[in-house]
Amino acid sequence: MTTLIRIIVLALTTVLISTTVVGAQEFQGQATYKSKRKIDIKLDSSQVNSGMHEQMMEMLKKQFEKTYILSFNKEASIYKEEESLAAPQPQGMQVVMVGSGGADVLYKNIKEKRFTNQNESFSKVFLIKDTLVAHEWKLESETKNIGNYTCFKATMTREIEAIESRISFNGDKDLSENETENPKMKEITITAWYTPQIPVSVGPGNYHGLPGLILEVNDGSETVICSKIVINPENASKIVEPKKGKVLTQDAYDKIMEKKLKDMEERFRSNRSDSDGESFEIRIGG
Repeated sequence: MTTLIRIIVLALTTVLISTTVVGAQEFQGQATYKSKRKIDIKLDSSQVNSGMHEQMMEMLKKQFEKTYILSFNKEASIYKEEESLAAPQPQGMQVVMVGSGGADVLYKNIKEKRFTNQNESFSKVFLIKDTLVAHEWKLESETKNIGNYTCFKATMTREIEAIESRISFNGDKDLSENETENPKMKEITITAWYTPQIPVSVGPGNYHGLPGLILEVNDGSETVICSKIVINPENASKIVEPKKGKVLTQDAYDKIMEKKLKDMEERFRSNRSDSDGESFEIRIGG
């Protein structure tokens, strides 16, 4: 009896010591996220038949269903899209997606409150360096489980350009210059779910600043949710800040992209009349 008690006490002591060491060590984690976007586009049946409409909606659905990998530690993170095959386009149509891109490699340094976004746009590599936005999260009391983790709700509001889902066909009237130059704004509510069980202040995309890893975020049109978490993976990727690309601030990059998109839209309009088949432009706001 005495021997048995000694063995049990020794075993419990070993477990407690092991747990304390792991908690004190610098850890690294890897989270996999899946994204999907709500798309609701009404088309004129006189211009697009039901078969083409179904093809188009399926293509758009696949365009926004992506997988991302977030590698993180307590001070920094790397967020990038997992490579996949491009979504097929409907036969006989040319699709131009305006403003649908994302970060190629997004590095965030939480300790130093800055980020570096290596982004390839219009065949050029840019290195956007700037200060992390201090999100004004409201911590809620509501909880839910995501996998094995207990998550708490947090919300914030933000104003964005109210770009309606839009499709332009050959011969259709484009938006007026006034509508383009003076876009309407709308307020959206962003809802995040974070877990204090993983005490890092990072999350997918540009989201951060909560007392735990963000496992899910929804802005009303797009949902990004974590599907897998590995703590201290055996083959952990090094969290290295990207270095390649033309260095710009976020504001300077936004101005370049705005001009590029306007130039592309103008070329699109001028080329539509020369197109043999139907061509159209898709703008999806949010």
